Amino acid sequence: MALELTTHDQSMLDGGQGPSAAAAMKILVAFSNAVGANSLLDISGAHIDGCLYHGKAGLDFVERLVEGGGRVQVPTTLNVGSFDLIHPGMVKMQVAEEVPARRLMKAHLELGCQATFTCAPYQTRFRPQFGEQIAWGESNAIVFANSVIGARTNRYGDFIDLCCAMTGRAPAWGLHLSENRRGRILFELDEAAHEPNDSLFVGVGLIVGQANGDRVPVIAGLPQPRDEDQLKALGAASATTGAVALFHAVGITPEAATLDQAFQGRAPEETIRIKRADIDQALARLSAVPDGAPLAAISLGTPHFSHEEWMRLLPMLREVAPGRGIPIYVNTGRATLTRLRDEGALDGMEAFGLIPVADTCTYVTSILENLDGVVMTNSGKWAHYAPGNIGVTVAFAEMKDCIRSAAVGHVVRGAA
Repeated sequence: MALELTTHDQSMLDGGQGPSAAAAMKILVAFSNAVGANSLLDISGAHIDGCLYHGKAGLDFVERLVEGGGRVQVPTTLNVGSFDLIHPGMVKMQVAEEVPARRLMKAHLELGCQATFTCAPYQTRFRPQFGEQIAWGESNAIVFANSVIGARTNRYGDFIDLCCAMTGRAPAWGLHLSENRRGRILFELDEAAHEPNDSLFVGVGLIVGQANGDRVPVIAGLPQPRDEDQLKALGAASATTGAVALFHAVGITPEAATLDQAFQGRAPEETIRIKRADIDQALARLSAVPDGAPLAAISLGTPHFSHEEWMRLLPMLREVAPGRGIPIYVNTGRATLTRLRDEGALDGMEAFGLIPVADTCTYVTSILENLDGVVMTNSGKWAHYAPGNIGVTVAFAEMKDCIRSAAVGHVVRGAA
């Protein structure tokens, strides 16, 4: 069936709103035909994952849109770039790489995008509402928006997310449609797996991502989370080890008040039991580093630290008072960082080794001063990607263990 375009869509395609809008609509039409969408739908916002510089092609694409007078048609946030524009002195990058990396971030702003530069746009004033149609890139943001908020987006990659933003339209396909949001595979947690710490949510996410395939998973028996950051960690882990864009947690997430609602009245295609041993095994695969290994650094905030996570971290730092010279890098959004500074929450915290990082993340940008030794993290995503991306040895643990380890200079887990 041919893709149906509105009069406005056709006008845009024909150049009525300028060459950049026409180019974006041409790409969007081709993409929609490829995925079998019958029509386009309006979106209320977009999040662009193309600010991270991977080469000249990405920069050329965005600059061509700028040259054609292009502007985004909906509120559009930006994912992390390759550079911390707030703390430029921390980034170790050759000028030949820095110039295009900065230019790519600036070019998106020239299209009318918001200077958020965060992988957690749901922590900003641009957070969507339940049921809103959006077009988001960045794996953790996508799964959070769909699952925790109940907004609707597919997994949009570089260029397609920007084409949606430039046109204000997205293909009526996939997770935009109610029938495609029903659960298809059930993960049941044993009661013995229920210690509701952060690691549980990371471990469940790792298992779901690895076993799920392209189906929508439903998780039953998950304990009530302390806050949405634990769900953020679960979603990020599942999108890291698999292709999860939406999960339902029975009794927790907004489209899964009951098991029947999560499956839209149908039976699961498969049921997988998750035991405590499965979670322990999944977490162990993140790191083979033994306790006692010397530390080089701590890296937190992947996805970006929320204000609530900062409020948990700062008292820990004051209580433990790390003093071994172990730097504690915390990746966070610039909006969150501004709020903390306005509140005076970070005053004097550099004495504890705290180093805020904004606009980027330490596993994609060369920021860590010392790569000789173990870097400890509480992020399943960071632990998964950092060894391959920046060549570090990683130890995974709870946030409290990370801070206690910084205080003694070596890996400590299970600290009281």
